[in-house]
Amino acid sequence: MTAPATSPISEANDDPLLWEPSVAEASVPEASGDSSAWRVLVVDDDQDVHAATDFALADTRLLGRPIELLHAHSAQQARTLLAHDRDLAVILLDVVMETPDAGLGLVQHIRHDLGMTTTRIVLHTGQPGHEPEHETLQRYDINDYQSKGEVTRHRLLTTLTTALRSYEQIRTIEASRRGLQHIVEGSAALLEAGELRRLADGALAQLARLLNTAPDGLVCAQSTDATTEPTVLARAGRYASQTGQPVEPCHDHPAMDRLRAALSQRRSIFGPDDMVLFIPGDGAGLDLAAYLHTGRPLETVTKQLIDVFCVNLRACLRNLELIERLRHLAYEDGLLRIPNRTQLIERIDDDTHDARQPRRLALIDIDDFSGINELMGHEFGDRVLQSAAQRLRTLLPSDVLLARVAGNAFAVYGPRGALDPANLSAALTAPLDVDGQPFRVRVSIGSCDDELFEGRGVNAVRNAQVALKHAKQQHRGRWVAFDRDMAVRSRHRAELLTRLNAAFNENQLFVVYQPQIELASGRLIGMEALVRWRRNDGQLIPPDTFIPVAERSGLIDALGDWVLQTACHDLLRLLRLGFDPGRVAVNVSVIQFGGAAFADRVLSTLERLGLPSQRLELEITESVAMLGEDVVQSVLQRLRAAGLSVAIDDFGTGYSSLAYLERLPLDCLKIDRVFVRRLEQGGEARVAELIAQLGHKLGLRVLAEGIEDETVRQRLLALGCQEGQGFGIARPMAFEPLRAWLEARACGALPGTNP
Repeated sequence: MTAPATSPISEANDDPLLWEPSVAEASVPEASGDSSAWRVLVVDDDQDVHAATDFALADTRLLGRPIELLHAHSAQQARTLLAHDRDLAVILLDVVMETPDAGLGLVQHIRHDLGMTTTRIVLHTGQPGHEPEHETLQRYDINDYQSKGEVTRHRLLTTLTTALRSYEQIRTIEASRRGLQHIVEGSAALLEAGELRRLADGALAQLARLLNTAPDGLVCAQSTDATTEPTVLARAGRYASQTGQPVEPCHDHPAMDRLRAALSQRRSIFGPDDMVLFIPGDGAGLDLAAYLHTGRPLETVTKQLIDVFCVNLRACLRNLELIERLRHLAYEDGLLRIPNRTQLIERIDDDTHDARQPRRLALIDIDDFSGINELMGHEFGDRVLQSAAQRLRTLLPSDVLLARVAGNAFAVYGPRGALDPANLSAALTAPLDVDGQPFRVRVSIGSCDDELFEGRGVNAVRNAQVALKHAKQQHRGRWVAFDRDMAVRSRHRAELLTRLNAAFNENQLFVVYQPQIELASGRLIGMEALVRWRRNDGQLIPPDTFIPVAERSGLIDALGDWVLQTACHDLLRLLRLGFDPGRVAVNVSVIQFGGAAFADRVLSTLERLGLPSQRLELEITESVAMLGEDVVQSVLQRLRAAGLSVAIDDFGTGYSSLAYLERLPLDCLKIDRVFVRRLEQGGEARVAELIAQLGHKLGLRVLAEGIEDETVRQRLLALGCQEGQGFGIARPMAFEPLRAWLEARACGALPGTNP
């Protein structure tokens, strides 16, 4: 029969998926249906009892199997026998032998010391008054108690039949319990497999463990559409040399026909000495078939356990397929089917530990891609990306990784010699084939070489992005390589942004106002609101340093709204104090202006504060031209219809066309201080004069900034410039100094000006 259910299980391998049976466990046959004899031990100090039992059970079969009797003539002899042989179904045990309680002492040894909980025990006694108490029978799980004088052959057979049937039931329950425990433990281990081949190895090992046999078999996989030959994923025992080989060429493979039958019929197959377990895949996944040599037919209870194991294994396979899909989502770009940013970073991380040939990372950005999407539609933009990816895949060497790291940005990573700037730039110079038509794109490229990776893939990508941003801002359509100075500047901008955020929240920012006058009369007509930043240590940060940082970071919207509200509020305060400084002019960044809700925010601010719209002038730059004429005209027309005035600031330094300027609804042109400074230096005034004449032709006011002295003021007046501002008129002032300046002006205390 079998070893006791409490036999220790040997876990010889540290990997919970891979198991090798111990000598004890490998010898365990099925819980039922074994054709071997029932092994019964007779323990009695009376030789006649042994002889009578031999005679009564000679040539007897119980429950379809013969009986093999073992004999011990004392409790001590029984202990010696049981130390080496515990494979017993029933023990017929005398209560009184060497001592009055020798039998009960042996029962305690069997149950507690040896842990033989499955073997059934029947007590015999030939001495009246030595019957064990009922509590003793329960405590030691004794199957029956009989007086020797009452034992007949018929009663002995009845008692043994009852004990053997109880033994079988307990064995079946124990086998099921142990099998379910193996399934639970095995499923937990299989869920940790992480990849298909390891899952197959684990399934083969856990299936063998469930059947209490050494792993000896194969696991094959085939696509659910059965278009490919099955492939061996795992092997054990005599089949160890077949891993990774298609089944078809293995003509001498003893399990080939059964594996192919299970896969084609999509069902499990049980044979007299082997089995094939079929595990169906889902959708476009894989079907698995596990072949295992069992050496014996399997009974119903074992097949039921295998059904449970199959359900768990199928769940593990589904989880593995889900993990694979998630891995694709995590590491692959869904549109282009190429690696994404995450996979790129991990690839660089892996390579940083390998001192191979010099490496390079380059980021390729398609310029003006948002315009392509807006003009041609997003589907067309997707096809442009697909065509660009195909072009790069075709031209790049096989050892170069192509990835998509942003909406319209590709990354190429590989040996430095394979990523020559000229060749890479030329890769997308020829028109792409989009929907069968040629389509030309321009790209900007930023790169970083491995000595500047700083040991991590995320740093490599960050540095290449810094170079790419530099290329798009200052060298559009060209290649820029990252260097250490660029890194220093990038860190400085990052630190400045951090400080700017803190300054915004800690009230380190404030607004100053520079008066604007009518040049001919000196009459005050307005004031320009200018934002300033004074750190807690008293240091002033120039606007041309922190404003670009605010624009690049997105902080400019909040900063611009705050300046607008502050300027309107301060103007209202002055009006309530009895001063009339005219209008207040507020600068608007092109990023602010391009926001969808910009006009709404301006008009709602005026309405909330109760400031007449005629008191506000917005100053924009020529760079708004990049937003598109339709967008700019729509916003300006709405603002001017509400009563606001609009000025073009720093005119002459931008790049908009005169035709574009003519169509914009404007009120004022501001001559940049660069052209005014030439007048101070005695230079020619041709540009300032042209701007003044242009303003007159377009019916616009002309205001010059940067007026430092009276001479320049008179020259500008002679050129036709009507308005001006500058240190020669008044410096920018905070609110309180501005109020004092207005008071002095009202009293006539300021020379050369009219109230």
